[in-house]
Amino acid sequence: MIPHSATLAVNEKINARRAAGRPVLHLGFGEAGLPVLPAVADALTAAAAENGYGPVAGSQRAREAAAGYLTRRDLPTDPGQIVFAPGSKPLLYAVLTALPGDVVLPVPSWVSYAAQAQLAGKRVIGVPVPVQSGGVPDPDLLEPALREARASGADPRVLVVTLPDNPTGTCGSADLVHRVCELADRHGLTILSDEIYRDLTFDPARHVSPARFLPERTVVTGGPSKSMALGGWRIGFARIADAGLRQDVTGIAGAVWSSLAAPMQAAAAHVLDEPQEVRDHLGASRRLHAAVLRATHEIFTAAGARCRAPEAGFYLYPDLEPLGLAEKTGVELSGRLLDEHDIGVLAGEHFGDDPAALRFRVATSLLYGSTVDERWEALRSADPVRLPWIAASLDQLRTALAAL
Repeated sequence: MIPHSATLAVNEKINARRAAGRPVLHLGFGEAGLPVLPAVADALTAAAAENGYGPVAGSQRAREAAAGYLTRRDLPTDPGQIVFAPGSKPLLYAVLTALPGDVVLPVPSWVSYAAQAQLAGKRVIGVPVPVQSGGVPDPDLLEPALREARASGADPRVLVVTLPDNPTGTCGSADLVHRVCELADRHGLTILSDEIYRDLTFDPARHVSPARFLPERTVVTGGPSKSMALGGWRIGFARIADAGLRQDVTGIAGAVWSSLAAPMQAAAAHVLDEPQEVRDHLGASRRLHAAVLRATHEIFTAAGARCRAPEAGFYLYPDLEPLGLAEKTGVELSGRLLDEHDIGVLAGEHFGDDPAALRFRVATSLLYGSTVDERWEALRSADPVRLPWIAASLDQLRTALAAL
């Protein structure tokens, strides 16, 4: 049985508590938490009358925009290599379904990868991430894990990476990504690189895609869900250089979702063309995410937790084991935080981590305000952590950690 997505489940649980009047601090869900840029909404509105079915892979206009976006990021791309979908999740699943062999995942990693592998009838081989960052497996552990997996009857052929990473909020260095690519090449692995958080790297120059090293054997997925806070619009795209794999993915797309809605393709093309207002909005979003995430990181480390310093997105992955708590599992600890302190987080176990580890993912992106006006003010603020509603949320977290 495939369980309900842990991230969606915790969001529903926390929202139900809030509806019942509980002052829950929502740190459990990776929604970008920002308003829609008016120019992007205008592009969607202008295309509202486009109600016909379009090409399965996407319109020429949208594919050219996506190809240009990637090419400007040092990944030369032809529009014919692009496939659009209603969100990047369907594309991730389609690629996993189309590729042969079992799936190698970094541990921890986003909750949907293992579930999708299970849906596709594939075994999962977990490899811990290195100490310095998440998103890619530790290259010193990857090769032994592949040998052990093959000895046990598995057939590892696909390596999934997340750059930047969910759940740790970090970026794999160029050297780390290169070493992993060398191992993938040596062992004949196809790399599926989820780069949905790419434009939220605090120092954009630090982002390195494995497609830079293995362009023909790396599939890159992305979209504006996180960078432009358009998660509910369900827009995703993939760069698939291998023509046979692209044909298979397009076949799956035609059988399952037909095509991305034409108005959404128009909105996507506008974003991916990167006019000045989009670049400005994205820069402001990146600064806001960084300010609040770094303030939250300081609270956890001041309380004695171990936690990688944030480098991208809006996630932290603290380890509370140094606090000497009574809880024996991350699920127990996250339950106590919710029941006793109205703090909602998601235990590391849901990301494939050791159930006995007192680690969990913290998402700070829903702290920016409860109204559209508050979120716009947070986005425009030179010092957002001092805004009353954000400061109050951080104080609630500080108090809860002290009480533990």
